[in-house]
Amino acid sequence: MTSIAIIDYGMGNLHSIAKAMEHVAGSNRVTVTSSHAEILAADRVVFPGVGAIRDCMQELGKTGLDDVIREVSASKPMLGVCLGMQLLFERSDEDGARMLGLLEGDVKKIEGAPSLPHIGW
Repeated sequence: MTSIAIIDYGMGNLHSIAKAMEHVAGSNRVTVTSSHAEILAADRVVFPGVGAIRDCMQELGKTGLDDVIREVSASKPMLGVCLGMQLLFERSDEDGARMLGLLEGDVKKIEGAPSLPHIGW
């Protein structure tokens, strides 16, 4: 049996991600957790996110989950969803925030995209 940890750092779209993972996971175990030990022990990790990049990075730093994510990404499959994917890059056009830097590059706003929340990034 495979274990899948969904990282809970207080800023994620946890309910929808957990339900989707449970739907496709079959007999595999899906856990929503902020426990460093559970995340590090999981076979696969999902990194969701919703909100402002600067706020998410602050929460990750306060909880030490930024370091856990860096460690996990080097050793096992990890899926970034929504803001969780964006946070894997170095920087964002959204208030110039510094991110995790696991992937080279910047997250840029799509030119001409409507200025609605969560659209165009």
